[in-house]
Parts: sequence; C-alpha cells; structure tokens
Amino acid sequence: MKEAMITYRIATTDDAQAIQEIYRYYVEHTFITFDFDVPTVEEFAHRIAHTLQRYPYLVAVKDNQVIGYAYAGIYKDRAAYDWSVEISIYLDNKLQHQGVGSRLYQTLEHYLKEQRVTNIYSCISYPNDASIHFHEKWGFEQIAHFHRCGFKLGKWRDMVWLEKFIALHLDDVKPFIPFQELQE
Repeated sequence: MKEAMITYRIATTDDAQAIQEIYRYYVEHTFITFDFDVPTVEEFAHRIAHTLQRYPYLVAVKDNQVIGYAYAGIYKDRAAYDWSVEISIYLDNKLQHQGVGSRLYQTLEHYLKEQRVTNIYSCISYPNDASIHFHEKWGFEQIAHFHRCGFKLGKWRDMVWLEKFIALHLDDVKPFIPFQELQE
C-alpha cells in the first residue's frame, strides 16, 4: 500500500477547525500550552488571518486533513523588535516523530529569512524534553528558565526560552518585510 504524501502550504482561515482540533488535545491534556480553554474556530480563523498579514502561518496536510501547523508571531510590540519573532509548532498528537515538525520548521525558517528576520525565539513549558530536543536539533540554545510561572493541571509549571540566530547582526539593517508583501 502506498503511503499518502504530506504537503505543506500557507494556512487559510478554512483550516481553522482542523487547527483547533489539533490544539484541543494540548489544551485539555497537557501543560504544553498554558491555555485553559480551547479557542473557538472563529478565534482561530481570526488568528490565522491576523498572523498572515505580518508572518507565515503554515499547515501540513495528509489525505486532505491538516495534521500539523506552525507559525511565527510578534516577539514584542515595539519597532526595534521587528527582526525578532516567536515561533510555535503543533502536530496531531498521534503523528509525532515522523518528520512533519522538521519540515514545517524548515519552511517557516525559509520564509523568515526572506522577511529579513534575525532572531527566532521559542517559549516552551518545562519539562518538555521532546520539544527542547527538537529545537536544539535545529540550532536553538536555551537562554532563560522561569520557575513556577504558570499553574496548570494541578501543578506550578516552569517555562524556558530558546533562541536561534538565522542571520548576521549587521549595523546596516534592511527593513523587515511583512509576509503579506512577500506573497504579492
């Protein structure tokens, strides 16, 4: 039997329900996200549309079903931070360790380089060996550890920040290019 091919593309608001279902597992069963309530499909559609104005939002699709997603977002809301982003990657919890996250990450980094991003950050609940190992595999280094900063599933949880530089830090900085402009 031939295995179905996985494709990767830019997300649309039509993907909101599938993305919500992937995220639901992490909200309801893990402390990987600090959300207590699963956002609505409408909220996810809004997030996708809003994100795509400035940053990439990608999905992995197998058999016409979204099986993972990744996006970049604002690191801090000040102009001097334009070259820094925070990223997130979520996969269907039954489909991990099959290379889908790696391909999503590679595609995301490709777009971020085109946008002239320099710094990528990832905020990860701790302990979370799988996510930390994944990011370290792609060149991230841990730069901060916040202790007992969130309370979920009956326990205080730590948070770590990882960082990766994807471009040189030159003094002759070229302007950040919003994702929407790259697509035009």
